[in-house]
Amino acid sequence: MKYMFLLYGPDLPEPGTPQARKLLEDWTVARQAMADAGVLIDCAPLQPVSASTTVRVRNGETLLTDGPAAEIKEVFGGFTLIECDGLDDALKWAARIPTAHDGKVEVRPVIQVAS
Repeated sequence: MKYMFLLYGPDLPEPGTPQARKLLEDWTVARQAMADAGVLIDCAPLQPVSASTTVRVRNGETLLTDGPAAEIKEVFGGFTLIECDGLDDALKWAARIPTAHDGKVEVRPVIQVAS
């Protein structure tokens, strides 16, 4: 079963700071553990929310808005896609992600669509 982890947390620390180095180290450990276990499919941070554009189509007209689709206090900062045996396993992996310690990780099953 595939699971998408949606990562919500505070803004990332400034590059080069001790906090940024610690976060990178923690992410490297978590990512490597998932890779070593054979469950990791993909994992990546996102550009800052200021780089986002929201697209809506209404009555055949495409409407573009700079910024995120929803205003929330926490930042949607990245994703992780894994494949594992079930929800209990996915929840254990989600708890190892650094974002779970200062933000939150939404774990959502992926619907398998036949191709």
